[in-house]
Amino acid sequence: MFASKNFFLAGAAPYLGPATVEYLVIAGGGSGAGLGGSGGGGGAGGYRTASGFSVTGGSPITLTVGAGGVDTGAGNVGKGNNSVFSSITSTGGGQGGEGGVEGYIGGSGGGGSYLSPTGKAGGIATPSGQGNNGGKGWDGLAPYGSGGGGGAGAVGADGGVSGSGGAGGAGSASSITTSSVTRGGGGGGWASGGSGSSGGAGGSGGGGAGGTGNAGTSGTVNTGGGGGGSQGTGGSGGSGIVIIRYTDTFADITTIGAGLTYTKTTTGGYKIYSFTAGTDSVTF
Repeated sequence: MFASKNFFLAGAAPYLGPATVEYLVIAGGGSGAGLGGSGGGGGAGGYRTASGFSVTGGSPITLTVGAGGVDTGAGNVGKGNNSVFSSITSTGGGQGGEGGVEGYIGGSGGGGSYLSPTGKAGGIATPSGQGNNGGKGWDGLAPYGSGGGGGAGAVGADGGVSGSGGAGGAGSASSITTSSVTRGGGGGGWASGGSGSSGGAGGSGGGGAGGTGNAGTSGTVNTGGGGGGSQGTGGSGGSGIVIIRYTDTFADITTIGAGLTYTKTTTGGYKIYSFTAGTDSVTF
């Protein structure tokens, strides 16, 4: 899987790093909405993973870990920030819809809000292939609930009866760190607080729960989880993560820019670099 490019340059040592690497690139999750009322859950950050990605020794590669979105008002202001590794860009999750607005587009779409008598649609996962759509706000008269944000592995649920919020879509599991970890859960939708209602559960993989009444829970850091919907301020999206691994017979990454926060582990026959914040470059 991980070939080596052992070539010589005049007057230079041979390159002993990998020719290809495996990556997991997750963007920041979208915030839940709430400042305009009846907020949908935030969509998870875009989720991209593959092996066999070519790298060239001595050539700096841009790497960015996207921050989660923050609900600061109307419009898609709470969209998550993109994560980047070389030519691979994962798109930030869409914010939930607020006050009778559809969920916003993103790596996974945000959940739609409620507006009597028709719930608003969830946001579309855009570009396709990085996540799933958000759920729709409840169709019908009060009590009402808003839709859950889409997750990396499943669509967000629609707002339910008795005013319950829709659950966030489930995330996706990866074993790139040699242990299976689920990331990229969507945020749960807001619940109106009617009898028997509850905020939507956050999707597995770091999605924040929707509030009953006001508070929405934030997505978990370094999962790209969406924030929970609210009637006040929606929960913030969880920050993303970039993970790179290759066979441990090859040399370490030569240079990692000071602007990046990371950990390195060697386990199961792999060198694994987990980047958890910042933007800079890496050189193999």
